[in-house]
This record gives sequence, C-alpha cells and structure tokens, in this order.
Amino acid sequence: MKELMTNPIAEGFRMPGEFEEHEATLILWPERADNWRNGGKPAQEIFAKLANQISLYEKVYVGVNDRQYANARSLLDDSVTLLEISNDDSWVRDCGPTFVKNDEGVIRGVNWGFNAWGGLVDGLYFPWDKDQMVCPKFCEALGKDYYNLEEFILEGGSIHVDGEGTLITTKACLLSEGRNPDLTQEQIEEILKRTLNLEKIIWLENGIYLDETNEHVDNIIHYVAPGEIVLSWTDDEDDPQYELSKAAYDVLANETDAKGRKLKIHKMMLPTPILITEEESRGVDSIKGTLPRLEGDRLAASYANFYIANGSVFVPQFDDPNDVLAIELISEIFPDRVVVPIYAREILLGGGNIHCITQQVPK
Repeated sequence: MKELMTNPIAEGFRMPGEFEEHEATLILWPERADNWRNGGKPAQEIFAKLANQISLYEKVYVGVNDRQYANARSLLDDSVTLLEISNDDSWVRDCGPTFVKNDEGVIRGVNWGFNAWGGLVDGLYFPWDKDQMVCPKFCEALGKDYYNLEEFILEGGSIHVDGEGTLITTKACLLSEGRNPDLTQEQIEEILKRTLNLEKIIWLENGIYLDETNEHVDNIIHYVAPGEIVLSWTDDEDDPQYELSKAAYDVLANETDAKGRKLKIHKMMLPTPILITEEESRGVDSIKGTLPRLEGDRLAASYANFYIANGSVFVPQFDDPNDVLAIELISEIFPDRVVVPIYAREILLGGGNIHCITQQVPK
C-alpha cells in the first residue's frame, strides 16, 4: 500500500458509478454516545442488520474501535470481516476512501481531507483526527494504494457521479465557509475533474432542508444509471423543502451531462416530516462541541439516501405511508436487483442514512 501524490486522470483512473459492480462495501461501527442514543445500542442493531444483509451480495468490511470489537463481532455474521480501525464516528462515506479504477481493473483510494463537515466554522464534533486516518487504514487492509488529497476538504456524500464523466453536487456544501474557503468554485471543479476523471459538474444550490452536513447531494438525488437519477420530492408547497426540490428539478431538467444527454428524472416522494421525540433526545449525551439532538428538531429524512450493492438495493424506511412508494419506485428502476427495505430511523437520528454509512469498493 503506497501513498500517491500523482494525478489520477493522467494515469487513466476514473470514479465508477455506484451501480457498477463492487468488490466490497465498507462500514464503520457506531458507538458515539453524544450522537447515537443509548450508547449506540439501537443503532448498532441496525448497522449489524445492514452489514449482514449486504454480505449476502458482496464482501463487507466493518471498521471498529478496539473497545467495541467483541460486541460488534457478536452481532455480525461470520461472512462480515471485522477490522480494528480507530474512528471518531461511523460515517465512512464521508471520512473513508473514495475509490477510482482504471481500464485494467486496478483500484485505488482517494484520501480527501475531513474536518467533521465544517471544522471550527460549523463542524459537528471535535476532534476528528481518528477519522482522518480511516482512509489510509482501510486502504492498507484492502491492499490498495491511495492518492493523498488531504489538503482538500471533501466528503464522499457531497458528490454523486455517473461513471461517465459527470458529477452532481450542491453549492451549499462544497462552497461552504467551513470546507475550502480559499478556493473558488472553478478551482474546486478543477480538483474534482482531475481526481475523478470528470468532464462536467452540475451544481445544485441546495439539498435537503436542515441537513446538518451543509446539504449533501446524496440526500436529495441519487444516480441510478448513466443519465438517470432519482430526486427527493414533495408536493406540499408549504414545506420548506418544496422550493429546494423544485429549484433542483429546474436545474437538472435543463441540463445535459458530459455525454450530451438530457437527464431522466424520477421524483421520489419524501416521508412526512420526522421529528426527534423526547425519549430519543434524552438518550443522547450532551457534550460541549457536539451538535445536540433536541426534542422537536426536524430530521433530514430522505429515501434517496439508499445504497446500491451487487444485485441489490437497500432502501431506508421510516414507518411512513410513503415507504411503500419508495420501494415501488426503486423496484421499477431496478427490476433485476433485490430491493431490501431497512428500517432506518436509528441511522437518521445520528444525522444521516444508509448511503452515508456505506462506501463501495468497485471491482
């Protein structure tokens, strides 16, 4: 395993679409008591269920802090490989490696800088030094070289690619003061293009209302195939999300991708607003420097935060009437994949969802 300072695009590497074949999935184990209620126990059950289910379709590696190793092992199937990897919290999509590949099938990681979604400006916890080592440790465990871009702050959940030269992101996140304030939008585009082998970047203004990540794109849209996306949607014009989704639709409907295609857009209805209960709030430790979980706070719930694995799609469920609509839409889009519903309120309470806690390793 080597740390590389060279140029991925010059060496023929690109970031594949999530819907392309995987070698494996990466996950980190939750335990942070000031983010996950009741010491993380409810979340651990869901993480374990998800890891075990994904392992039916592809290899799964779970990184865990040493003090939780035995507990995680007791909940995970033997088919899941457990790795002792220190971390500050369990958002592997954001602190872990993004992977690129070349035409010969060589896979390399990209080690972005990570500062807990905004550093000392508006980050969600401090410190985050263990998270900064998650990428090198996973890459070493998997025997992958990685490109070091630790001076450029980026989370994997803030980008979606089609594998054919197009990336979609949000200005609310990538242009936020806590990420790369000394870089212009054009400079950020250039770094993304040369690292992930892109020709075009489509910028949405916003993501999901009150998304604490500064509105990651993976909560409002999801690439399901080249030229085809789902978009989080609501018909309720009184909901603050309506204008955000409508603005995103207007951009996407009038754009073409790197191949000159008009995008096929599937509107995916959002669940009705989900609020933190008193019991859920009381279960989270209150610690200075960590974003609190307060009763009545609206959570950034979205079905678009699903995960595509080999032969399968894992779709969040919230015990909401629109759950079935999400399953029906994904089943129509992916007729050849098994659609697996996962009750995801416990993940949502931590600030994200299924896509946020997984990271694909392309094959």
